[in-house]
This record gives sequence, C-alpha cells and structure tokens, in this order.
Amino acid sequence: MASSENRENVKGWKSAWSWGKGYFKKIVNVVICVAKDAKKLGEEDPRRIVHSFKVGLAISLVSLFYYFDFLYEGFGVAAMWAVMTVVVVFEFSVGATLGKGVNRGIATLLGGALGVAAHRLAILTGENAESIILGLSVFWISALATFLRFFPKLKARYDYGLLIFILTFSLISVSGYRDDEVIEMAHKRLSTVMIGGSATVLICIFIRPIWAGEDLHNLTATNIEKLAIFLEGFGQEYFETRDDKNKENKASLDGYISVLNVKGTEEVLVNSAKWEPRHGRFRYRHPWGQYLKVGRSIRECAYRIDALNGYLNSEMQTPMEIRTKVQEPCTKMSSECSCALRELAKGLKTMTRSMSADPHIRNAKTAAKSLKSSLQTSLWPNADLLDIIPAATVASLIVEIVSCTIKIADSVHELACLSKFKNPDAVIANETGQGRVAVASDIHESHSVNLVVE
Repeated sequence: MASSENRENVKGWKSAWSWGKGYFKKIVNVVICVAKDAKKLGEEDPRRIVHSFKVGLAISLVSLFYYFDFLYEGFGVAAMWAVMTVVVVFEFSVGATLGKGVNRGIATLLGGALGVAAHRLAILTGENAESIILGLSVFWISALATFLRFFPKLKARYDYGLLIFILTFSLISVSGYRDDEVIEMAHKRLSTVMIGGSATVLICIFIRPIWAGEDLHNLTATNIEKLAIFLEGFGQEYFETRDDKNKENKASLDGYISVLNVKGTEEVLVNSAKWEPRHGRFRYRHPWGQYLKVGRSIRECAYRIDALNGYLNSEMQTPMEIRTKVQEPCTKMSSECSCALRELAKGLKTMTRSMSADPHIRNAKTAAKSLKSSLQTSLWPNADLLDIIPAATVASLIVEIVSCTIKIADSVHELACLSKFKNPDAVIANETGQGRVAVASDIHESHSVNLVVE
C-alpha cells in the first residue's frame, strides 16, 4: 500500500516537473523570439534605438519638476502636464515633433484663453445663469472645433491641435465653475506644456535629428530604383535569356511590390516635412508637395509592372516562337526605361539636374514606335489567337510603362526645377552653345506624344 502511494507521488512529481519544464521552455522561446525581433528592428533602422533613448532623456528631464521641491512648489500637480506633453508630442522625426508641439502649444494657449473668457462671461451673468452659459459655450465651441476637423487641409496638419483645443477649453471652462483660481490654473497648464514641448523639440533637433524631409527624399529615389531593377531583369526572365536562374534574381524583381502601398507613408512624411526648418540640402519652403506628384507617377508605373509580373509568373506561358517576334523591341524598351529610371534616381539622390535619362527615353520611344508599327502588320500570320493575346498584352504593357517613365521623368524634372537642384552640365552647355536646356525642352515636347498600342 505504501509503495503504491510512493509510486503515485513520484508520478505526480514527474508530471509536475515535466509541466514546469515545458512551461519554462515556452517562456525561454518567447524571450528569444522577442530578442530576435528587437535585434531585427534595430538593425533595420538604428535610429529607432537612438529615438528611444531621446524620449527617455526628455521624460527624465521634465520629471525633475517632481523630484526637486523648489520646482514642484511653483507648479504643483500641474507639473505632470510637462511629462504628458513629452509623451504625446515626441515623434520619430523632427517635422512630426514640431508639428505636434506647435499644435499643442497654440491650442493650449487659445483653449485656455477662451476658457477663461467663457468663465468670466458666465460670472457676469449671475450665479443662476452661470452654469447655463458655461454649458452652452462648451457645446457650441466643441461642436464647431469638431466640425473643423472634417476639413481635409485642417485635418492633415491641425487635427491634433483642434483636439487639444477642445480638451483644454472644456477643462478650463468646466473646472472654473467649482474653482475660482481659473486664471492660475490656465497659466500653470500653459507653462508646463510649453516647458515639456520646448524640452522635446530641443532634444529632437539637437541630438541626432531625424528629418522627415530627408526620409521622403530618399524614399522617392529608392522607389524609382525598385522599378528600374524589375525592368532591368524582366526581359531576360520573360524571354528566358538569363543564364543563372535562381531565387535571388526572382526575389530582386519583387521589390516593386512595396511601392504599391507607400502612398500613406508619403503623405505622412510630406505633412511632417512641411513643419521642418531649413536643414542640410533642403531649403526653406522646399516644394514637398511635388514629391506626392512624383509618387503618383511612380505608383502608376508600379501598377503596370504588377500586371506585367502576372504574365511573368503565369502557369500558362506563351510559346517561345511567339515571344521572339516581340523580343527585341520589348527588351529594348524595358532596358532603356530601366536605365532612365536609374539616372533619375541617381539625380534625386545627388540633387542634380542631370539630363542623362533623356537619351534613354528617346531610345525607348523609338522602340515603342517600332513595335507599334510591327503589331499593325501580320506579325503572327499562322499563330493561334490565344497564344498571340498574352504576348501582345505584354508588349502593350511595356509601351504603357514607357509612357509612365516619361511622366516620372517630367515630374522629377519639375521637382528639380522647383527645388533648384545643381546643374553639373551647365558649364558644358554654355561652352557648346547648344545647351542641355534646349535638349530638355525638346524632350519634354516629345514626351507629350501619347504612346498607345492600337
């Protein structure tokens, strides 16, 4: 009897040990996975680590209002607003931080002033009507400010400010009904918000700043490069002329996919960049809105490439003898468009107004016209119609990509003009007497020709 009980106890201890051991392994695996994810995030963008330390430093500095008695006596519990301001205002980029800081400061000032005014007006009407006046003022002011948040332009840049305005006005005006020291309350809150905002902005700008405008500029150039990479390898993949067919080459062609969903990121970066002062190579009142136009042209081209990629990965492939009929002009167009896009990306990165992309665009247009003429003749006299359609569609898409490349070039040239990019070819242009400006104007005039396969 005793031995059986001992065996049961041993089994119980073993099962408990197995359960505890398995649970401990799960915890270790979770910790390892989190550590790997953290390492990956830090390696992808080391600025994230710097930003985290900057936020910690800002919160630590404004927390001194609580740690030292002589600072705490001046502001009291209102010092917590400085900490809250740092938490909600400190963003990843300088532009986003400045935008939120300015919004919060101005909104707190206006909301506090209007709250005090509403409180004073309610007192003048008498004790019986005071609550009614305060209630009506909170209702109408909050409703009006909330309606203003629906305006697209106001929502893009001042939505956070309107939200803080509603909050501050409501807190000051409503609190004033029970507290006569409403002016002191508004003053303390405004002071602590300004202190927290100033500390945030100074740390964000002067300690390893992260500029939204620079990120937007680099993102645009990188997106153009991704399109160029696909077009560079498409001809070899589709017409099967590549010697080394491996997964890495296939993966490099899929880089354009990230361009399709980048619109929201571009809009956020543009709105943040508009708040930033002059920095680096970017002047005051830099034409940030033009980057949205360039981005639209890039995405338009990316959508054509995505359709083209569908034929590249299709299970039902067109016979090679059908494809070879359009191989030369299609390969020429994709190659020239790739070179043109690379030159445009290079010009963006170096902020120069080089016209090196224009000859490639001319060559692509010549190949497109040649292909268009070929398609109007009996290019496939005895071929099956179902085999012809995919090849003709691929050719048509590449011609549309040529048109999209022209749009990208035009928008980039316009950005270069508005941003006053450097022109390294100006000296050569003056010496030759012809000038690349004339060449560029000729290119732009020819760009207006519509390239559509009929």
